[in-house]
Amino acid sequence: MAVHYQFEGSTAAGISVSVEFALTHGHLAPGDSLPPVRQLADELGVSPNTVAAAYRHLRDRGLVETAGRNGTRVRHRPPVSSRLAALPHVPDGVVDLSAGEPDTALLPPIGEALQRVSRTLATTGYSAGPHPALLAKARERLVLSDHLTVTAGALDGIERILTAHLRAGDRIAVEDPGWAALLDLVAALGLHPLPVRVDDDGPRPEGLEEALRQGAKAVIVTSRAQNPTGAVITEDRAGELRAILTKYREVLVVEDDHAAELADEGLYPLAGTTTNWAFLRSTSKPYGPDLRLAVLAGDATTVARVEGRMRLGAGWVSTILQRLVVEMWSDRAVSVRVEKAKGDYRQRRRMLVDALQSRGVGAHGRSGVNVWVPVADETFAVTRVRDAGFAVSPGSLYRLGTPPAVRVSIGRLRPPMYEPLVEALVEAVRPSRQARQPV
Repeated sequence: MAVHYQFEGSTAAGISVSVEFALTHGHLAPGDSLPPVRQLADELGVSPNTVAAAYRHLRDRGLVETAGRNGTRVRHRPPVSSRLAALPHVPDGVVDLSAGEPDTALLPPIGEALQRVSRTLATTGYSAGPHPALLAKARERLVLSDHLTVTAGALDGIERILTAHLRAGDRIAVEDPGWAALLDLVAALGLHPLPVRVDDDGPRPEGLEEALRQGAKAVIVTSRAQNPTGAVITEDRAGELRAILTKYREVLVVEDDHAAELADEGLYPLAGTTTNWAFLRSTSKPYGPDLRLAVLAGDATTVARVEGRMRLGAGWVSTILQRLVVEMWSDRAVSVRVEKAKGDYRQRRRMLVDALQSRGVGAHGRSGVNVWVPVADETFAVTRVRDAGFAVSPGSLYRLGTPPAVRVSIGRLRPPMYEPLVEALVEAVRPSRQARQPV
């Protein structure tokens, strides 16, 4: 439904400012529809072309999106600070399986590592950059390139890579379904996404080839633990993708290995297939959300551009944080804790996927902390599962053109929850006649 808010403006710029004001001050919420172009034009006494230009400007900035027959609506996570949360509030008594976060109980404690770092703190100058000890450890763990740098997490690294090579309006191949935060970033940068379908083995070769034929200047793929499907790029699939990319040497290839040490599947990177490439491995999933750090390996030009641009802005990732990561990487007890977490996540995924498949429900979750369950109606599915006491994410947050689904995160999943959750998901996929009847 369209919102009831009095927009203002006699120019496209003025109207777009009014919409942004409504969003940042809580008058518009993520997912709200904007008035139809002609309706708003009549209300403001301007040409429909003026309103259309305002909506186009908002869309280019990633604030709104075209929703087909539903007109124009606010993106679920627009790139402005708002008083309203991007995702619906999880009611009291409902288990949140929508966040996609790791289980805090499985994260290694950082207290001892922090104490070790604090005992040897030294004053850092204003040209610190990547810490040599971190780069040395990273080279032991990630032998892909002699050129390495550090960014403030995977998404920060991806943004810096894209802005180093692309400009607004450029086409970019993205996974579909794919990471919601990445799709929002692509929109905010004014890039045009070309969806590449994903199956359990990663991006489908024919989809990648079609995107490249359509002029994609960059490709972003997830190596393992793909969000939201849990896909893993297998050795065979990596070979197929590399064969395609060799015909498009000028294309930028960005790989995200965010699961890092939590992934027990083999790693088959696409690194080096094209002239410009980057591979990111972050630390927040295995070690904790506050460890916003990623090691970026890539070709010399890409790494130099990212590092140079960072020096003009943030400067560098905190040296204290870099040294903390070195301590965590060097601690045998931490490694044991991460290894245990890897096994726990694997068991949780398999139990949920196997239970659903045994009931005839298709489910995907080969790796990572999410399970992807195709459904016929996302709204019904999310509501049905919530009524059973669980919050899951609607697939619309992650999809561009793929069929409906819901994403179930396993971070807070416990053994007593499996049976009622599976029953609710089965009912969500194949609702009984009674459940279909209107209340």
